[in-house]
Amino acid sequence: LASRRRKVSGIAIRSGPGHRWRRMSPSTFGSRALRFYTGLVPPDAPAGIDVMNPYADRRVRRHLRAFLDKYYGDDAERVLVLGINPGRFGAGLTGITFTDPVALADHCGIENDWPRRRELSSNFIYRFVERFGGAGAFYRRFFLTAVSPLGFVRDGKNLNYYDVPALRASVTPFITAAIRRQIAIGGRRDHAIILGMGANLDFVKRLNDEHRFFETIHGLEHPRFIMQYRRRRLDEYLEKYAAVFSSCG
Repeated sequence: LASRRRKVSGIAIRSGPGHRWRRMSPSTFGSRALRFYTGLVPPDAPAGIDVMNPYADRRVRRHLRAFLDKYYGDDAERVLVLGINPGRFGAGLTGITFTDPVALADHCGIENDWPRRRELSSNFIYRFVERFGGAGAFYRRFFLTAVSPLGFVRDGKNLNYYDVPALRASVTPFITAAIRRQIAIGGRRDHAIILGMGANLDFVKRLNDEHRFFETIHGLEHPRFIMQYRRRRLDEYLEKYAAVFSSCG
């Protein structure tokens, strides 16, 4: 049969003999997450803004599948932890949220041949993951993702989805559908954690008021903000993260 595409609210699910990931069991959190990411259709963006879709790359899909098989090969629900959107040297490269090539190899045990370049947000997140008990303990309870699962670039630099009003407006339906799909994957509805105070948290709160995705939303400072502007208070923020994550049960 020819490859098929079914589009739902800006997100497509691909199937057919050319997509090996379809052979995974549909019954696990990981298999559903893989279908979600590899089925993403980039939203329209204003002129001059490019959408990053790392999941079009075969190497990314291979490592993503290994990661999801290792940490999400069950049907348990997780608390969604939503950052802003992928950057070029973290999820924009590896396809795994807040996970640069170094973290993927050293903390997640998945070897890869990307350059061993650290990314600030990933550095902080995996300091916290180790404090929480390591990747196994952390990923049994949480799913790192982003408000927009695809990232944006303008003039060769990372761009947040909310930085340009026209971009924010154009991707809001895509974001809404993505959150809904990730709840269907197995995201818990009693709690969600938003990384990025200010614009990111405000946007999600307004969206949640409209769609009632989550009962309780917790906001935390974004890892990049901490590493770039509050690094001397690193232990304080790690403790704050621990308190919020532990409170989600």
